[in-house]
Amino acid sequence: MLENKEISALFHLIDDPDDEVFNSVTERIISHGRAIIPNLENLWENSPDEQVQERIELIIHKLHFRDLVEEFVEWKNGSCELLHGALLVSKYCYPEMIATNTLQEIEKIRRNIWLELNSYLTPLEQVNVISGILFSYYKLKGNEVSYDLPDDFLLTKVIEGKRGNSITNGILYLILCELLDIPAKAINIPRQFILGYFDIDYNFPNAEKMKKDKINFYIDPLNGQVYSQKDVDSYFKRISVPPTPSYYKRMTDKRIIQHLLEEFSKCFIAPSNLYKKNDLLFLAKLLDE
Repeated sequence: MLENKEISALFHLIDDPDDEVFNSVTERIISHGRAIIPNLENLWENSPDEQVQERIELIIHKLHFRDLVEEFVEWKNGSCELLHGALLVSKYCYPEMIATNTLQEIEKIRRNIWLELNSYLTPLEQVNVISGILFSYYKLKGNEVSYDLPDDFLLTKVIEGKRGNSITNGILYLILCELLDIPAKAINIPRQFILGYFDIDYNFPNAEKMKKDKINFYIDPLNGQVYSQKDVDSYFKRISVPPTPSYYKRMTDKRIIQHLLEEFSKCFIAPSNLYKKNDLLFLAKLLDE
């Protein structure tokens, strides 16, 4: 732990009733970086005052969040790998998490799928193999998106509990497809998180020329169900939305993580949790820049 007179003096001011003083103290404490967290944890354990404990928890959260912001900046300026981005979202709630188990489980699923694939399978047969392993063998379950279930938005918890919503199940499905060179991509169908299986010779970067007939079929990552173009056309009629080419545009990995952050933020509407909502929306906005 760090030890000096300044830290001791700052800690004595954590319970100051003046918000300006507390904010100033918080900034000074945060300036010491993560190395001061053990000191804060020790202070929390030895403080009988619940309000002081809450303030300490908030300071520790701000320290972790500052580091997470830096990691998101590095991610968006780097490879923007989907798996890494999803793990960063999980890290918001579990800053000390170790992703080893998650990565090992994903590799096990990938290997089980790979053993069942061969070059003679049709696209539909490939997807049936992936969905069969995920939903029948691995026993992954799907929940409708619910903002009362925040863990459903965290890939690490989805892997741990084998239950997610369409977004996180979809992210897992996309990660596996990427690892296996299967051309399934998330698309912009409104009010849904749906994957499209694209023609393998399609030039993805040329997004302006993307047309819906370049998609062989659609996959619902909530349960692995496959939909035809006719099914999707019927969906547009049902919601009274005219289909446009933009709805069939492939979502970038950065946009997928941004969407995950935006939806995850809706879990935190209670006054005591509004700072979490603001944090997540800040991270989502950061990916715009």
